[in-house]
Amino acid sequence: MNGMAILAMAPAPGAEGAPQQSGAFMFVWLGLMVLLFYFMLIRPQKRREKERQALLGAVKTGDRVLFGGGFLGVVANVKEKTLIVKIADGVKVEIVRGAVSQVLDKGEAPEPEPKA
Repeated sequence: MNGMAILAMAPAPGAEGAPQQSGAFMFVWLGLMVLLFYFMLIRPQKRREKERQALLGAVKTGDRVLFGGGFLGVVANVKEKTLIVKIADGVKVEIVRGAVSQVLDKGEAPEPEPKA
């Protein structure tokens, strides 16, 4: 059979033999995609952000911290939005709390950042 004969035998769009999908199917499919998007992307990101806020809120004087820029230091003073951190003998810097990427125990080595 040639291609024209096959096309001639196929039912025309809208004909009785062709299956029709309802508009409700499209909305159900869209709803499933939104739910999948929420559970795969939005919910885990909110959980990670909540954990990060708890970490930054729990920083106290004497904690050893790792900055986002790679510096290690010991917290000398805690302010509302900033930290005074000693990074070397006689060198103290003031940083924003958001710059802290990890809080380390004494003697603990920093963990590598997970790749996104």
